[in-house]
Amino acid sequence: MFKSWKAGTLLLVLLVPALLFIFLKLFGRNHFTLPKYIPRIDSTTGEPLMRKQVNLKGENVIDTVFHTVPGFRLTDQNDKAVDQSVTKGKIHVADFFFTRCGTICPKLSSQLTRVQDIFRDNPDLVFLSFSVDPEHDSPEKLQAYARKYEAIPGKWYFLTGDKAQIYNMAQRGYFLPVVDHGVSYGKPDETFIHSEKLVLVDKEGYIRGFYDGTDPEDVDRLILEIRVLLDMYKTQ
Repeated sequence: MFKSWKAGTLLLVLLVPALLFIFLKLFGRNHFTLPKYIPRIDSTTGEPLMRKQVNLKGENVIDTVFHTVPGFRLTDQNDKAVDQSVTKGKIHVADFFFTRCGTICPKLSSQLTRVQDIFRDNPDLVFLSFSVDPEHDSPEKLQAYARKYEAIPGKWYFLTGDKAQIYNMAQRGYFLPVVDHGVSYGKPDETFIHSEKLVLVDKEGYIRGFYDGTDPEDVDRLILEIRVLLDMYKTQ
């Protein structure tokens, strides 16, 4: 009797987790979602812009109008013209760096290598790294840098070109600070000031998150939220 009870208990302990896993696999759903950042502001009232929109249920609702990242036309590490079409229908992660940077950029790029490796086989995600030192960062310099961080061609783009356009993209596109002091202080790291943030952008161009690219734990959060965003598109 005791042995029978003991065997039944052991079977139950082993069976319940298996059944729970099967149930979650078949019927569970990811209910996480990600907010949109940077609402557009009505210049006459100072309030967020609102408009009528149709939601996923086909209902007419009044919703906030959010900023979308603008287009660009620059040159990549392969000396090819690249524009926003490389992000069409894709999620992207953006950052700003320069190849002579010896402080935060190596940390940023190393963390991006880690993120790239996790999603290397997912065609719905690309990476854009904009140089804040385009006069120095020629395609040849970017190509060497890309090799150093094992960038996958067609997945991770290192971009150079018109400086005004790049700085405008940082400040008004991704809402990240960038400064060129215009004079050399002996060290490039003291000439160019830029953010350590990584920016997650969805397929429609809405910003979905900012992350400290020098902090592995915050980059772990980026990895999680990329997965959430990918899942949101699957379940729409």
